[in-house]
Amino acid sequence: MTTTAAYTDAAGLAGTDLGWTDWVEVTQDRVNLFADATDDHQWIHVDPARATDGPFGGAIAHGFLSLSLTVKFWSELFDLEGVTTKVNYGLDKVRFVSPVKVGAKIRGGAVIAEVTEVPGGYQFAVDQTIEIEGGTKPAVVARGLYRFYA
Repeated sequence: MTTTAAYTDAAGLAGTDLGWTDWVEVTQDRVNLFADATDDHQWIHVDPARATDGPFGGAIAHGFLSLSLTVKFWSELFDLEGVTTKVNYGLDKVRFVSPVKVGAKIRGGAVIAEVTEVPGGYQFAVDQTIEIEGGTKPAVVARGLYRFYA
């Protein structure tokens, strides 16, 4: 469910727990497309037969593929109305805690940790977690930085 807020309320949003997205299956097709886009065709990602005998017991998603889905999840969880531009400003910290096997379902959760005024807008520091359905540890934990300009 998307939390929608007005730009005029941005400064007071620190501490807001945005909850969780729906689950998304990580398919071999998605992994292969990411491999093509990044020229990272390591066998643990793109050769399911060989990966069965590898360290993870099957093909896994690239860590950066999982991380890139934070953008999808963030946009599903939050929208700030009354802005002209939304910018993915960067990351402060990222950890790839658990591998995501092909066929697994993942979802994203987020908490707005800090809101800082910047020239022309606000910067949000957002603690994001990607969890694996049935997993005991998250796949990714990251602090994303997003800017909203009026």
